[in-house]
Amino acid sequence: MCHAMVHGGPFPSTSDGRTTSVGASAIERFLRPVCYQNMPFALLPEGLRDGNPWNAPRRIDGVLKLG
Repeated sequence: MCHAMVHGGPFPSTSDGRTTSVGASAIERFLRPVCYQNMPFALLPEGLRDGNPWNAPRRIDGVLKLG
């Protein structure tokens, strides 16, 4: 994906120049936020476990943790 990548996709993408199915703009269109509240530790994805093995920025209890 890149910011300049734009082409038609599923409706209404193919008939509406304001939308796209690829590129950075598509993230906003197709993003599905997921919340892991009260998830058992063993079932959490590796990147969300204690110690943050991927050093990903995360928001924990409303506080942004960077890496």
